[in-house]
Amino acid sequence: MSATCARGRLRTAALSAALLLAFGTACAAPSAACPGTPADRPVYLTFDTGHMGVAPLVGEVLARQGVRATFFLASERTLDGGTSLDERWAPWWRQRAQEGHLFGSHTWDHDVWQADTPAGFRTRPTQGPAAGRARVLDAAALCRELNRPAERWQAMTGSALAPIWRAPGGRTSPALLAAAQACGYRHVPWTTAGFLGDELPSDRHPNAALLRQALERVRSGDILLAHLGIWSRQDPWAPAVLEPLIVGLRERGLCFATLRDHPDYRSHLATR
Repeated sequence: MSATCARGRLRTAALSAALLLAFGTACAAPSAACPGTPADRPVYLTFDTGHMGVAPLVGEVLARQGVRATFFLASERTLDGGTSLDERWAPWWRQRAQEGHLFGSHTWDHDVWQADTPAGFRTRPTQGPAAGRARVLDAAALCRELNRPAERWQAMTGSALAPIWRAPGGRTSPALLAAAQACGYRHVPWTTAGFLGDELPSDRHPNAALLRQALERVRSGDILLAHLGIWSRQDPWAPAVLEPLIVGLRERGLCFATLRDHPDYRSHLATR
């Protein structure tokens, strides 16, 4: 690890400790996940893949706090020179599967939709051999992009990926959503208050401000969005904000559930 990375880890640890002190200790036994009573006030924590640099710490926080999340998987370039779904990361994903998290597709090459065309959908993948170059996916090619994470997931864990997906960047069209639905995949966006800001530049959006904003704005029913590592953010959002956010939302009477329990996706997932 470089000296710069080491200093970054120390700064992250120091900030995390300070935020935990401000918003309550995370060492107390966490409350149970949403038990399914009418009084429950669930939120749905979701993670998209990224450079995976914070993934081990995210896994530790979720396990310590007893939170189950929903992950959307793409094959993304990682800090260690591999990809987020390669053999180096397979044990990490298997552990998350054993813990009862939920997993969906984020397309294999992180294809960002740009426009509908007569031939299909113009996208710009951010990963893979075509990264940075526009291409057109017809309906069959879109299905292949959605299915490749599912095939890799089956190979890594021996279990099926959930038939849900998140479009990279959240960019969609009605035709794109219909084509994905024809492949069996329901799309999962995030709610406005659920945008946790880990993609924003840390000099203008420091972790303390993002935490304060989330604790003020998140409400029951919100789908929260974070990532397993953002290349452009200098001061990583996770795990510094993640644990005090979980603690703070629980103190407000909210609980955490996967999208298996979301009213918009429950029946779709129950039949798969």
